Amino acid sequence: MTAGSRIVAMGHYQPSRVVTNNDLAEIVDTNDEWIRSRVGIAERRVADSESVADMATFAAEKALASSGLAAADIDMVVVATCSSIDRCPNVATRVAARLGVNAPAAFDLNTACSGFSYGLGTVDHAIRAGASRNAIVIGAEKLSDLTDWTDRSTAVLFGDGAGAAVVTAAAEGEQTGVGPVLWGSAPDKGDVLRIEGRQPYIQQEGQIVFRWATTELAPFALQALERAGVRPDEIAAFVPHQANTRIIDGIVKRLGLGPDVVVAKDLVESGNTSAASIPLALSKLIERREVPSGAPVLLFGFGGGLTYAGQVIRCP
Repeated sequence: MTAGSRIVAMGHYQPSRVVTNNDLAEIVDTNDEWIRSRVGIAERRVADSESVADMATFAAEKALASSGLAAADIDMVVVATCSSIDRCPNVATRVAARLGVNAPAAFDLNTACSGFSYGLGTVDHAIRAGASRNAIVIGAEKLSDLTDWTDRSTAVLFGDGAGAAVVTAAAEGEQTGVGPVLWGSAPDKGDVLRIEGRQPYIQQEGQIVFRWATTELAPFALQALERAGVRPDEIAAFVPHQANTRIIDGIVKRLGLGPDVVVAKDLVESGNTSAASIPLALSKLIERREVPSGAPVLLFGFGGGLTYAGQVIRCP
């Protein structure tokens, strides 16, 4: 048993191909101004040959290289994804094999856009219970496989990528770095965002999702702060799911966050990458040294299901 866990390193990966709003305007009836004003996205990355497992592995390799740990130290691999085409073997075992991790607990988790926070909460619980010592949590998506590029309402939204965190048990007397998870769902609204069938496309009732996100989520984010014993004015950064800048701005306002809080808006350059969006955005903030090590950061994911999850972490 241990008192808790902490994130020691992050890593991310994005495909090299950039698709701009002007590129999309050549495919569907849209334009750059329309997309920017409604969702805030300027461009997104789209994978060609890379699979979900490929991108997850690349992100995990970077996180592991920065962690000071070796593959032999890892005993759990968790991948959050809703876009893997292959059902078995799961993505986590493929990542573990490529990293050279021997005999880990390895599983995929699907709560769509809240998946990374669900995965981080699950790993934290496993470490607290003594079932794991060192874990890798990954959010990875290839949403381009599931996007109908002729549908102007969804084609403009999504991108591909991955982000990963190495999570370890906190040493005795050391401050824990992953706060209690606040998670839940609104299953009665679950069918407003769908990826269904054998050859599915993403479908969503955008206005319903928007209203739910802007009116109902801020109290849950506040509960995540309360569980960690952190006030809104004490956090250094807020990393929400990267769905829509208007949703993010609405939650920021309801949380009462001040101008000094760094608010991640990676969707401007990456689009909505579902389960990858939070670790991708967090990894970039750390890489650019925009958040000091040890500072409290609120993570909050929300999306398909409809599910939500969040926790306060200490920046590695």
